[in-house]
Amino acid sequence: MLEVTGLHVAYGGIQAVRSITFHVNQGEMVALIGANGAGKTSTLKAISRVIDAVGGDVHFCGKKIDQIAPHDIIRQGIALVPEGRGVFPRLTVAENLAMGAFLRNDKPEIAADLEKIYGYFPRLNERASQLAGTLSGGEQQMLAIGRALMSRPKLLLLDEPSMGLAPIMVQKIFEVIRIVAAEGMTILLIEQNAKLALESSQRGYVMESGEITLTGESAQLLNDPKVRAAYLGE
Repeated sequence: MLEVTGLHVAYGGIQAVRSITFHVNQGEMVALIGANGAGKTSTLKAISRVIDAVGGDVHFCGKKIDQIAPHDIIRQGIALVPEGRGVFPRLTVAENLAMGAFLRNDKPEIAADLEKIYGYFPRLNERASQLAGTLSGGEQQMLAIGRALMSRPKLLLLDEPSMGLAPIMVQKIFEVIRIVAAEGMTILLIEQNAKLALESSQRGYVMESGEITLTGESAQLLNDPKVRAAYLGE
């Protein structure tokens, strides 16, 4: 579904991503793990056209997308849940979720999807009329994921969904991520918690200093001595 070839991202003279190549198959969850500054977020931003890559190709469902307008990415079927959540603080929870479906006009199905999101995250239903800016960090993360799902994406990009959250909230959010994946959603997950990411995904890539240094089945990577030493504290 997603094919990234020779992707290169730079900020001024600083090379953040150095000619990486990887792919995500339809229906699988793939984890991209690595330390802070490894280039993970820059990779997602380049795929979703939040920033311009300086080299390489990105194909989605067979179509080259690395030159299209950023606002057309969602029309292609890609939804990004950014690091830091990026909810609309002065809109209510319900209004934020409605914004996720702004390109759709199938009202009965939008209503059904909204109920589904509230089923995943009952707390959002309880706070439907509350301003998003007054929610806790975990609730905002739920809202950001729910808003992305309201667009009915083919590919969901998740950037550090556990960052800064209490363990019980991380558990709840990953429970929903696994449910969505089991229902057939294709997911590319960036997550600093390497153990959690690899336990949740089918395949993984390890990034270091802007390069992919390891790849394999997630179960293999969990048992790889280098991964265990660098990311699992063993």
